[in-house]
Amino acid sequence: MSNIGTLEETVLLLVMIHNGNAYGISIAEAYMEHTGKKISIPAIHTVLKRLEKKGFLKSEMSGATAERGGRRKRLFEITQGGYAVLQKVQESRSSLWSQVPKFNFK
Repeated sequence: MSNIGTLEETVLLLVMIHNGNAYGISIAEAYMEHTGKKISIPAIHTVLKRLEKKGFLKSEMSGATAERGGRRKRLFEITQGGYAVLQKVQESRSSLWSQVPKFNFK
């Protein structure tokens, strides 16, 4: 199973949240909303393509819409492998958090 970085993890989670309606701009906007950090559209596309190459996402072109001047957009969807890697990351983080001692800050 491949390792993924924090940015890849966040993008995978956002694609999963968008449930079949994820595309570059929607993910960039959601990233800003959830993290408070801006990310460029080319950077998002790079991550989406990398995740698709790893088999964690699949994509297809949508139909053309008038609101996009007849242009189509590439919609991304999580794969079983992508879901599995996210579960592994969540389990790993939960295991680490369960080992953190209680702190009594004053």
